[in-house]
Amino acid sequence: MGKIWGTGAAAHGYADPAMGGGLTDDAARVVDDLVGVKLWGNPCWFSFRLNYLALNFNIPVYSWIEKRHGLPRPEFVVLYSIGLKDGIAARDICSSSGFPRNTISRAVQKLLDKGIILREVAPDDQRSFVLRLTEKGREIFDETLKPMVDRENVLLAKLTQAERLMLSELLAKMVVDSKNWPNSIDPEE
Repeated sequence: MGKIWGTGAAAHGYADPAMGGGLTDDAARVVDDLVGVKLWGNPCWFSFRLNYLALNFNIPVYSWIEKRHGLPRPEFVVLYSIGLKDGIAARDICSSSGFPRNTISRAVQKLLDKGIILREVAPDDQRSFVLRLTEKGREIFDETLKPMVDRENVLLAKLTQAERLMLSELLAKMVVDSKNWPNSIDPEE
């Protein structure tokens, strides 16, 4: 079982040895003290782990994409979304990315100006628009996909195929339930 660091969370009854993730004391020693506390002595263990992993994916990937293609994260999020499902509306990208509408709107406009995407009237609703990749946009999507998959595989390397499947199912279950979560911590908002 993993070592529980620190006394702050443990003193308040938050540290849960079961949150050690089955790591041995030897495995736990490879992390620095603060990471150890945040892993095993943290009442918000899930959010720390999720953010830590996300940042270890996002920072290298989005830095590389911005250097290579000059696309900041919001622009690439739009491009990637359209690459996954051509002919979607900007509102769909907002709801699936967590970015505010104005951020996505600016990103869409910049991608239109760069000739990376096209905006067309929606075939089923003449008052709406859908977004599509241009040939240039498709080339960027195709070039960036492999390094992104490779980076994700680095993060998942310690998991067996069965563990990967279980993790995927558990996280998908949470994403599907997210529509039931409050939008604010403040009950008066």
